[in-house]
Amino acid sequence: MTGMKTTRQKIYQKWTQAHIGRKLLWGILAVLAVLALYPVFFLTAGSLMGNDELKNYLGAVIAGNEGYVDFPLLPKFPTLKNYVEIFLDSPEFFVMFWNSVKITLGVLAGQLVVGIMAAWGFAKYEFRGKKIFFLIYMILMLMPFQVLMLSDYLILDKLLLTDNLWGIILPGIFSTFPVFTVYRFFREIPDSLVESAKLDGAKEWQLFVYIAVPVGSSGIIAAVVLGFLEYWSLIEQPLTFLKEKSLFPLSIFLPDITSISKSGMAFAASVITFFPALLIFLGGQDYLEKGIMAGAVKE
Repeated sequence: MTGMKTTRQKIYQKWTQAHIGRKLLWGILAVLAVLALYPVFFLTAGSLMGNDELKNYLGAVIAGNEGYVDFPLLPKFPTLKNYVEIFLDSPEFFVMFWNSVKITLGVLAGQLVVGIMAAWGFAKYEFRGKKIFFLIYMILMLMPFQVLMLSDYLILDKLLLTDNLWGIILPGIFSTFPVFTVYRFFREIPDSLVESAKLDGAKEWQLFVYIAVPVGSSGIIAAVVLGFLEYWSLIEQPLTFLKEKSLFPLSIFLPDITSISKSGMAFAASVITFFPALLIFLGGQDYLEKGIMAGAVKE
């Protein structure tokens, strides 16, 4: 009996230690989650504050006052004035919003055609120089915009596409990143399946539409999610290729707000800009994880 009690006590102690350790781990993760989400709370709270309250809390930063920054998670006097000003008194906001929509949808639509077809070609067809071309694709994917900025500008200037939304859309359509993302999914399609479909009389376009697209749908959606997050928040390309303010996307609207009297408006605009990206990310999160995992697998 004594031995059984001792065994039960050891089991209970181990269970207690594991339970405490699990609670401690969840506590640490909760603290980290709050820290990670604090910018979202910061933006939301700031968008519901009046300019006087924002000046009182952030005057040391945005107004050059003496003292320290103090920012609560909840506003003392919540107001929707900033959102009213954005939606009713800022027509330029809607112009920039639709410019962002045009750029993002134009790029994504082009990538769905060009990028996916290129990925299918690299994954399932053999041709001379295939490895070299794919290596070039990968090198271009790793190059930041600053490296290609001058050459892109000279080409677009020759094509009379500077100060035009197409000057932003066309380079984005031929981005190499969607090719790399979807390529891994197409490689997983068995060659025997493709050959069987060919023997049954399937044409090339039927192989692509009825086999490649359904099987690679996770990679395609992952590429769309990543593309949306990138092109919805473009800053460098519009500032480089666009001069007319009526063509600026929404991502340029925020840095253009520098007045202390419009600080609340800047917070509200940030929340509105952030919301579509959040919805797209949450909707495609599972596919995004699959796309990242597929990209991490080595052949």
